[in-house]
Order: sequence, then C-alpha cells, then structure tokens
Amino acid sequence: MKNTMGSSTKLILLHPYIQKQGSSNRFWALAFVSFLTLAFLLTLIYTRESKITTSIAVASTITSTSTPPLSKAVARALVHYASNSNNTEHMSYTDIKHIADVLQKCSQPCNLLVFGLTHETLLWKALNHNGRTVFIDENRYYAAYIEEKYPEIEAYDVQYTTKLSEMKELIAGVKEQVRNECKPVQNLLFSECKLGLNDLPNQFYEVDWDVILIDGPRGYWPEAPGRMSAIFTASVLARSKKGGNPKTHIFVHDFHQQVDRITSDEFLCKENLVKSMDMLGHFVLERMDANNFQFCRNHNSTTANSSS
Repeated sequence: MKNTMGSSTKLILLHPYIQKQGSSNRFWALAFVSFLTLAFLLTLIYTRESKITTSIAVASTITSTSTPPLSKAVARALVHYASNSNNTEHMSYTDIKHIADVLQKCSQPCNLLVFGLTHETLLWKALNHNGRTVFIDENRYYAAYIEEKYPEIEAYDVQYTTKLSEMKELIAGVKEQVRNECKPVQNLLFSECKLGLNDLPNQFYEVDWDVILIDGPRGYWPEAPGRMSAIFTASVLARSKKGGNPKTHIFVHDFHQQVDRITSDEFLCKENLVKSMDMLGHFVLERMDANNFQFCRNHNSTTANSSS
C-alpha cells in the first residue's frame, strides 16, 4: 500500500533570488518615504521663511511710508532753543524760522544740502527727519569728528581752491567759459570750471536737491576760500535737476557780506531773490534747459562797481 501521507507532502524551497528581491523592495519603499518626508520639511521651511520675509518687507514699507512729518510744535521748540543758544555764532531766530518754514512745506522725502557744519547742524538734520540731509565742510577733521560723534549725520569734506581776493577773476572766468566748462546746466562731476566743486562722491551729483543752504566755508579774510564756489555749485545743481520738484530753494547766510551778495547776484540772480532779511538771502531757482547758456535773464553785473 502506498503511503498517502508521503505522497501528499510538499517541499517548498526558498530561492535566494526571492529573498534579495524582497529586501530590495523594502529599501526602495524606505527611500521613497524618506524623500517625501524631506520634501515636506523643505516645503514647510521655505513657506515659513517666505512668510517671515514678506512680513518684514511689509512692515518696513509701512514704517517708511507712514512716518508722520515733524509736528509744528516740535519744530517751533527746536527753532526756539537753537536761536537762544549762548553760542555767539548761531543764526538769528528770524533766519532759522524762515528756513524751518520752507523745510516744513518741502515734499517728502526732502533732499537738503548744507554747505558748512555749524551750530545749527543737528537742527537741520532734525527738521528734515523724513528726508536726506547732507553736509559739506572744508575741514576734513571736523567733518570726521562730527560723523563719529553723531553717526546719523552724513558729512563730506571738500578742498576749496579759491581765494576771496580772487573773486573778480573767478567770476570773469565763468563768463568766458559759460558755453564750455562753466555752463549753467551740467554734471559738475565732469567739469573743470574753477568755481565748480567736482570732487564729491559720484552719487552727490545725481540727487535732485530741494533745499540748499550756504553757510560755509568760514572766513572773510583775503586768503579765505570764500563762498563763491558754494554759490556757483548750488546754482548749477538747481538748474540741472533731472526730476522731482523743478524748483529749488537756495538760502545764502551772511548775505550782507559784499562777496556773498555779488556772487549771488551773478549766479543765483536778482530776479530769483524771494526775500532778504536779517543776514539771509532766499532764492528760488527753476530747472533750466541744457541749451540755455545764461545764468540770469536781466543781468547787470555788479562786480565792476565793487571792491574785494
């Protein structure tokens, strides 16, 4: 009799290939899951950083655009204390208030250029707190000292090559070169005009200045540099504006000084004089066509009847 138990027994053999195939499948499944996990984490991190960056950008925009102008009460207080200083070289209340009133009305952000680091330096910076205020001074050491003491102040030094005693010759030189190096409309960075300042940072000449105050350089002795270069440079910057407000307010302090008045008449022009008070002359110049080679429309030179 045949053994039925033996005949029904089945032998199962596991081929090594089947074992390897199972391990390989598990490996690829694990790799796929790991990939999905990594992709999810990266997406989560990127989304979070994007949201943070966007929030910062929005907050920065809101801050920069919603900063309110300086209140009139604060401006009056600043003007009051600045004009009542014990410093004998400070401006009068009348002069300071007139400049402050113009700055209050200046479209924001206002670009203010000041020739001279003076007792009122911090006042001008504070009154133009929403705009850009740049100071130019002939003393490099003092400019560095002010910037170190007051990091918020932007100041540059310039080397004046003029002398007060040479005023007549310098003005005559401008008239001779009015169609070349000393044009009323030009980029002074590339100019060789003796009265033009061309050694300031490049971006300085690209700014559309709204208000320019000339209260330097110091000194009124014959060898002093005088303010001829500052006045001439201000007149060219105002007439050469590319954008922004076509008008530029230019203030000349110590306007009672003969040299400052004569130079202002030559380059800022009497027809542009808005007001003269105390020791301040206030001019308003407009943007000019590049083909215009005349500083003043109604020009009657005063240099012939003046003495240095």
